[in-house]
Amino acid sequence: MWRLTWRSLLARKARLAMSTLAIVLGIGFLGGVLTFSSGLSTTFTGIIEGSTSDAVVRPAGAASFEAVGAGSTATVSPAEVAALDALPEVARADGSVDGLGLYVLDPDDKLVGTGGAPTLAFNYAASPNMAGEPILVLDGGRWPEADDEIALDTAAVENAGYELGDQVTVIPPGVDGSGPVTRELELVGLAGFNGGAGTAGSTLVIFSTDGAQAMFLGGEDVFTSVTLTAAAGVTQAELVEAAGRVLPTGFEAVTGDEVAEESQSSVGEFLGFIDIFLGTFAVIAVIVGGFIIANTFSILVAQRVRELALLRALGASRVQVRRSVLLEAGLTALVGSTLGLVLGLGLARGLAALFGSFGLEINGAVLTLTPGTVAAAYAVGLGVTLLSAYLPARRASRVAPVAAMREDTGAPEQGLGRRTAVGVVLLVLGAGAAGAGVVGAPGNDALWIGAGAVVWVLTAAAISPVLGRPVLLGARRLFSAVFGTTGRLAGDNALRNPRRTGATASALMIGLTLVSAVGVLAASMAASTDKLVDDQFEADFLVQSPVFGSFPVAIGDQMAAVDGVAVLARQQGVLATVGGDDEPTYIVASDDAFGDVYDLGVTEGAAQPGAGQAVVSADTAAERDLEVGSTLALGFPGAAPVEVEVAGIIDDTPVAGPVNVGFDVLEEAGVRRVDTTLSVNTAAGSSPTEVQAVQDELDEIVADLPIVAVQDKEEFADSITAQINQLLYIVYGLLALSVVIAVIGIVNTLSLSVLERTREIGLLRAVGLSRPRLRRMVTLESVTISLMGAVLGLVLGLVIGVLLQRSLREDLSELALPWTSLVAFLAVAVVFGVLAAIVPAVRASRMNVLDAIATE
Repeated sequence: MWRLTWRSLLARKARLAMSTLAIVLGIGFLGGVLTFSSGLSTTFTGIIEGSTSDAVVRPAGAASFEAVGAGSTATVSPAEVAALDALPEVARADGSVDGLGLYVLDPDDKLVGTGGAPTLAFNYAASPNMAGEPILVLDGGRWPEADDEIALDTAAVENAGYELGDQVTVIPPGVDGSGPVTRELELVGLAGFNGGAGTAGSTLVIFSTDGAQAMFLGGEDVFTSVTLTAAAGVTQAELVEAAGRVLPTGFEAVTGDEVAEESQSSVGEFLGFIDIFLGTFAVIAVIVGGFIIANTFSILVAQRVRELALLRALGASRVQVRRSVLLEAGLTALVGSTLGLVLGLGLARGLAALFGSFGLEINGAVLTLTPGTVAAAYAVGLGVTLLSAYLPARRASRVAPVAAMREDTGAPEQGLGRRTAVGVVLLVLGAGAAGAGVVGAPGNDALWIGAGAVVWVLTAAAISPVLGRPVLLGARRLFSAVFGTTGRLAGDNALRNPRRTGATASALMIGLTLVSAVGVLAASMAASTDKLVDDQFEADFLVQSPVFGSFPVAIGDQMAAVDGVAVLARQQGVLATVGGDDEPTYIVASDDAFGDVYDLGVTEGAAQPGAGQAVVSADTAAERDLEVGSTLALGFPGAAPVEVEVAGIIDDTPVAGPVNVGFDVLEEAGVRRVDTTLSVNTAAGSSPTEVQAVQDELDEIVADLPIVAVQDKEEFADSITAQINQLLYIVYGLLALSVVIAVIGIVNTLSLSVLERTREIGLLRAVGLSRPRLRRMVTLESVTISLMGAVLGLVLGLVIGVLLQRSLREDLSELALPWTSLVAFLAVAVVFGVLAAIVPAVRASRMNVLDAIATE
């Protein structure tokens, strides 16, 4: 049987190639996702382990990656660093200046390293990491020595187009007064983290110690943290215990392992989201591929009924026949999985390029196939293929030997009554789960709807021959009216084998269900954003960073002096622990002018906090059981908790935070002053011309500062919509792979169907059907299948999208249906149907009439 199976595969090379292609794409995407995820994890692990010393002395509570943006003013003096260095357990102690809020511009005054990746700025020190190796390595030039010299990471220099000796423009984090907000520094070195893991899109800016202190600490000879290297034979725990004897007030000593674990934990949440996000699309691709594989083997088995019956007549047992079909599927899976792994490497680099455009750059050297990826690819490829081929294999083993003697060897179609009855029950159960999510069942409402949606999609795929029959009948009537007999023949062909047509259309249905559901959510999000901006946007202009960072207060100072600006309100968002929580909360500080711009809905108490007070949102008050007069403890890195009194409770609004305080609270906590949002109002009664003149002057102030954008209400709404669309296009792009696999399934089904109908096609040609009309018939059949999948998918996706919007109505307040997009999706499905029919139609039209008629 082994030899027979092998010969059967080689005798049908075209069928093998088409069957393998679905596996190649599905496993290719899976392998690409696993390879990219592994490379991403390797990159961050290399950065964390390669840049962490044996122990760190830092402001208390400044957990790694969580205090970014807090900008604590707590410092360590050189004498305190010397005291740590003098400990017998310490081999060396190096003072560090960790800078926040620095931006680097390229020669065209554009940001270096866009997409939200942070700029990591610090002074150079030769301290080693936990492995005893240098944390930083020099790739070219030298380390900075003067105040106006820097070294940049090699990737940033290459991306920006700088060369050694060039003047690099930077925007410092906090410039006082109305002077220039940029500085010129000389590039003297190229550097990077040891180990070659890259920077994951972050920009490294390395100063001399004096230069870092001048840039971030006003020139004061102090440090923000201290790295400790253990003496020979001293453990990290012993090192931390010894450092605790001479720690400065407000600082803590933490082992390198603990710092690395904190960093891994924070990064792990981010990586976990990416893994789930990409993994979802990989699973979809594999499932769609499974539909194609099952349909392909069903057709192959149906076409080989006589051959398999002859094997049974010659003495082959049912087990041997079933094993032969499964062996053929297994060999196909092995070939497809192997090619898929090769494709996966290319897709991993494509994903790296995609995420690199958003600032998350991955070194290509870490994108390699790991044993785990290879094992997972083969396990999934073999598992899905064998599972998909099992039912056709079992059907093949039940072929009676006498079937080899029959003239008509087509396998009889079983009725769909029982399947339909079970499907209706499942659809009702899915509707129950989805309905529970809409009305508010225990747990996450969206998960209930998601569970119902999964049941609907799988059930719709199983009973698609019944659900899609009205579409097939409608297409036949339409094509008959437009194309005459050719159109009717195409419709009859699609109706002839409803199971096969349904299985082929189901693969396309799954992809378009997801596409249309996402489209509904995206349209609703855009509509909700427009309404929210109309309701909440009370400022004439909003000034924010396009990369959601902070910017110097000097920018606001200059804008406040513009003629025609009546009110300028400032906000600064920082991370702080609230009420003793372990996880930080994003709180917002604002000035007194904030209440002159925004009219917040007050539930109780005051709308604006006074000195030592806080105003909280209604949700925060309910979650923490707060009322006016309650006391709330806010924790900041390096500072004792700051006690604030709740002065008011306001409606939840995006223009304020869950906890809102005055700048006096940040000053008491030692947080550096920067701005994150400016709200600007012009003088009352200003004409449109005067308002435009104010905007022109505001734009002029930030013309050479890409870290800040001035937007009116319409521009702000458009910017949010653009971000939504950007994410939407990524989702569409990833879902497009499942649609491509579905199109391959249509090509496969049509090709095998043409082979199956060889004699019929010959007879049609013999009675006068021309080659163009034959090609048209096959094309219309393909379009019919595509229409069936598209209509089922769009309707199902529309329902799922509406239900999800209703469950998320607190955040997505407006329901919007993307009718233009839905019509476009339907049109694209028709185009795909035409494209899928090209090869089968040409092959059918080129058949020799006499040879086709003589085919058995």
